[in-house]
Amino acid sequence: METTVSDPVTEPLLGNCVHEDKSKVERLRLLIQRLDVPYDCSSVKHQDALKELWRLAYPNRQLPPLKSDLWKEMGWQNSDPSTDFRAGGFMSLENLIYFARNYPDSFHRLLHKAEGKRAEWEYPFAAGGVNISYMLVQMLDLQSGKMSTKAGVHFVQLLEDDEAAFYNFCCVAWK
Repeated sequence: METTVSDPVTEPLLGNCVHEDKSKVERLRLLIQRLDVPYDCSSVKHQDALKELWRLAYPNRQLPPLKSDLWKEMGWQNSDPSTDFRAGGFMSLENLIYFARNYPDSFHRLLHKAEGKRAEWEYPFAAGGVNISYMLVQMLDLQSGKMSTKAGVHFVQLLEDDEAAFYNFCCVAWK
């Protein structure tokens, strides 16, 4: 049975008086809320997430301090990874962790640049992931709340069947 959903967060995306699946609307609302969470280097939760990413990337290596040149090996631009989250916020770190947990083989192949020819200049892996997250938010027009692109409209439809649609979309775009 269809129900009318009115939510000030998702209404600009789904339109007024649109009959939508409540779970899809709730998933979209939660995703939009996640977009507004910046990475906070003083947050224990955020620090723990960054440490988890290291453990997933390098399970047999000791965890370095949160400011160490070793982070550059993962593809952060300098010794303090927190400076690379400006565009993607905490959600981009969550996307990196999701990728490492759910697609570990692909994650490690990309991290270690195991496929293709090595270039003289290569993208920094972790910072690239932050930028992919940000790029997809822009492409789907999520922050504006206007779903003006075909990709954005179709993405909202994916949320009906897959609450992890954005995570998976990031992983596919990365690969």
